[in-house]
Amino acid sequence: MEKREKIYEGKAKVLYATEDPNFLIQYFKDDATAFNAQKRGTIREKGLLNNQISSTLFQFLEGAGIETHFVRTLGEREMLVKRLEILPIEVVVRNIVAGSLSQRLGLPEGTPLAGTILEFYYKRDDLGDPMINEYHIRALGLATEEEMARVSAMALRINVLLQPFLEKRGLRLIDAKYEFGRYEGRILLGDEISPDGCRFWDMETDEKMDKDRFRRDLGRVEEVYQEVWRRVCAA
Repeated sequence: MEKREKIYEGKAKVLYATEDPNFLIQYFKDDATAFNAQKRGTIREKGLLNNQISSTLFQFLEGAGIETHFVRTLGEREMLVKRLEILPIEVVVRNIVAGSLSQRLGLPEGTPLAGTILEFYYKRDDLGDPMINEYHIRALGLATEEEMARVSAMALRINVLLQPFLEKRGLRLIDAKYEFGRYEGRILLGDEISPDGCRFWDMETDEKMDKDRFRRDLGRVEEVYQEVWRRVCAA
């Protein structure tokens, strides 16, 4: 597939057009940001590792009946993806209290939840990606009720599928951010699934195995990304 002009560059990825308008090339960068890009840095080989981690998890989910934008890997840092019309909504699925949920609810990180929590955020960097609900989504015309029902069902199903997959590899899925988009009248999972957008904790030690190590200056950032790659892709 021929790589053509750059059509979008985000904090962690670049999207390129191809000769087929239905497909894009997604390139993973080593750039790292936190706190709405107020903190910036580089995580060596992050793009390479996230591309392979995401590819593995997308293929697993496809095999379980979840439609994704993933088509195939093209190289160490690139994958071919379907061109989605991305919904401007970040979907966060939470299994255990961590991050902003801990701050909002005044609960210690690691507190178990009696049930899974589903949250929605408006994808607007200039506003700091504020939390919204179904009423905001409907009022702003961000997605239809039918689309959001599909998005919610898919996000919860993905959570159910990924938890045992990761637990077998010694990783606990604390929470995860997903993005969805429209493709030929269907809702598909897009973006990536990696330590950038998911919180993974070691099953035995509760060590953080994700971008929180960069956010909080915990050290061993590159080593942790490599360890997640080893457990997910090489195990």
